Amino acid sequence: MIFTTTMSPTEKPFSSVNWSFNVSTPIIVFVINAENIIGPEYEGRITFFPSTASLELRSLTLDDTGEYTVNAVHDGTILNGRTTLYISVTSLLTAKVSSVLVTSSSTDLVEFSGSVSLSCSASGPSLSFLWLNGSSEVTASDRVQLTDGDSSLTIITVTRFDQGPFRCRVSNPVSTVISDPVNLSINGPENMDLISSPPQGYFAVGSDISLTCSVGSRPPAHFKWFLNGDQLPDTGSELRLMDVQMSQSGNYICQAFNSRTLRYETSPPSAITVLGEPNLLLKNVRFMHSLLSGFSATC
Repeated sequence: MIFTTTMSPTEKPFSSVNWSFNVSTPIIVFVINAENIIGPEYEGRITFFPSTASLELRSLTLDDTGEYTVNAVHDGTILNGRTTLYISVTSLLTAKVSSVLVTSSSTDLVEFSGSVSLSCSASGPSLSFLWLNGSSEVTASDRVQLTDGDSSLTIITVTRFDQGPFRCRVSNPVSTVISDPVNLSINGPENMDLISSPPQGYFAVGSDISLTCSVGSRPPAHFKWFLNGDQLPDTGSELRLMDVQMSQSGNYICQAFNSRTLRYETSPPSAITVLGEPNLLLKNVRFMHSLLSGFSATC
């Protein structure tokens, strides 16, 4: 609530101004070139405008119903004024925060190169704004700008840690409302993983092996496969090796490409060793054993 006067700013300031409530309760005493004296009930609740002697009163309650008077001295002239303020439960309810909405300039961003602006709107008087990323308060920094009374949030050069969810908390002396969450998509590729199935690194000739490449990417990544640095014709997130031979031993690598960010991500190598047939000596031993067993049976 703002109590305005009929005074317009002039070259000569007020010598003194005294606002009071119901005559006996001081709100503020202003004396030029001196420190203001504020009544204890009004600490943090008022703003005084010396140029016009106007007064703003916040955090209204039913107890603020009553008569407000002002006495001022300007250029040797004594000025007086009074008004009555009526506070009702209905007026307090209409002062509640409502219609809190967050809008984003974009929700699909490129890590390390994109920027985004979030704007928070709400209805109600005497609004204050605070931004949350998850459960943490967002504060200004080299990459983060808060403008328009903190109702606008701009993040420059977004990273994967800026995905949110972002919420706007709007408060006034009567109530507090938190917006619905807004999530940002920070394009990859990122968090790549290469899994071999079966998981062991040694396989017998003729085994079947599956290599699966997983990665976070929006839009979905395109895949390439490499064996010992040489590109394979296979594409897709899964590489299936059927009836493997010794020549297929080596280090397998998966590479993911995001067509939006034009970025590549390469997996750590997965080593696969294909073991050959048992050696000839062992074959001969088994053959001789079978012959001796047959000879003994004949005798």
